[in-house]
Amino acid sequence: MDFNLTLKGIQTFIWKVNGVLIPLVSVSLLLGIIFGPTTPFVGDVYTNVAAIIKMLGEDGLLALISVVIILAYLKK
Repeated sequence: MDFNLTLKGIQTFIWKVNGVLIPLVSVSLLLGIIFGPTTPFVGDVYTNVAAIIKMLGEDGLLALISVVIILAYLKK
């Protein structure tokens, strides 16, 4: 019984951390698009996400759309 409470607490903590990190990454990507990848911190996030999208496929736009569709499906 204690194990379930601990596991539930960890799950709650992870959801709270995601609630903070997702908007932070979104804003960083937006600022990276506006100010370019040479901006401190913002540029690093932008560069890393661009590399991940490039790894998903040659056509980065198609990969981005695919990721958005998958995330929208998972959110339901």
